[in-house]
Amino acid sequence: MKTLLADDHPLMREGVRQVLSQLTPPVEIIDAHDYPSLFAQAALHADLDLALVDLNMPGFAGMQGITQFRSRFPDIPLVVLSASESTHDMRSALEAGALGFIPKAASTTVMLAALRQVLAGNLYVPASLGDNQGDPHPAPPAALTALLHSGLTARQLEVARLLAQGCANKAIAGMLVMSESTVKVHIAAIFRVFGVTNRTEAVLEIQRLMQKP
Repeated sequence: MKTLLADDHPLMREGVRQVLSQLTPPVEIIDAHDYPSLFAQAALHADLDLALVDLNMPGFAGMQGITQFRSRFPDIPLVVLSASESTHDMRSALEAGALGFIPKAASTTVMLAALRQVLAGNLYVPASLGDNQGDPHPAPPAALTALLHSGLTARQLEVARLLAQGCANKAIAGMLVMSESTVKVHIAAIFRVFGVTNRTEAVLEIQRLMQKP
């Protein structure tokens, strides 16, 4: 398994490397120390299984680097590893396309559980940053809980969110860098999961789930 580990602090990369060594199968780690080197390494290694990325690194401010990475490399699962314990940052990273957000203060158990969830094709988001370090399977924010538990894959969730925003198939295809035919396949799967027969019913169901307390 090949993982791209991006953090501008060498000691932090070494610590995360030790955690990743506990994953199975064995992990081959590619290092990056800022956003330019992250993009360069991702372009060189098309067979990456995971990108584990520090939120704040030289090259981009705030969430811009995560958004740029997801735009350029939409097929590489990305997990944010951050010193931030801001719920706003966590939700912003998820909305930008990250499949997980792990606080750097999290325990090894939590980090491993989170990475295994993402590698299995699921999303990982802590329920409340800073409050759940001992819980390896914390719940996501309330507004997303029902949607994340709906049975959709991570890629279908991305399509579902854009669908709920009123995006046309062509726009979804452009934003997620996929063909329109692939978008249609995902939308058909969303219809099946929600038991609906048309786009309007699907959008209403997605919006209902996202607003569910």
